[in-house]
Amino acid sequence: MTTSHDKLVEKTISTEPVFSGRIISLQIDTVELPDGSKATREVVKHPGAVAVIAIHEGRLLLVDQFRQPMRRCELEIPAGKLEKGEDPMEAAKRELQEETGYHCDQISLIHSFYTSPGFADEIIHLYLAEGLSAGEMALDEDEFLEVYEATLEECQQYIVEGRIADAKTIMAVYIWQQQLARDTESKEI
Repeated sequence: MTTSHDKLVEKTISTEPVFSGRIISLQIDTVELPDGSKATREVVKHPGAVAVIAIHEGRLLLVDQFRQPMRRCELEIPAGKLEKGEDPMEAAKRELQEETGYHCDQISLIHSFYTSPGFADEIIHLYLAEGLSAGEMALDEDEFLEVYEATLEECQQYIVEGRIADAKTIMAVYIWQQQLARDTESKEI
């Protein structure tokens, strides 16, 4: 299926700031639709974030922390928001060390993806950290979490149980599963 996306573009006519917080801001954009009519779009602006797939001795590093919007604890891969002007790769290394205490010898970008493009511009840069070595955690003063290491099978069960319910961590588990399957296939050849 081939389409010309130009005929789908909405032109921003005006932007009205509604809220500006420590992490996000909200604006209302008035747009002109492709047919010439007007509509409004609520847009959440976010500085972007990083997340890290870190496998230590065959186990995925996870952090368990309370998430206020969900009103419960959630197992997630180490992650955090980008600081203004911060390089995403350096942020990924920083978040891995701060939240788990681990350092890595190598880190590589797996993919960058938007979390909810219907209303937010948040982009997450997902990295794979390799060559891990233990160190000291350095949590933010308002951050409380516990570090877990889980096998692929345990992670899959946590997804079924709903203990892992966020998209970035589910994506990380599936990427890990695919990587293990490829490694197994190459050993069989």
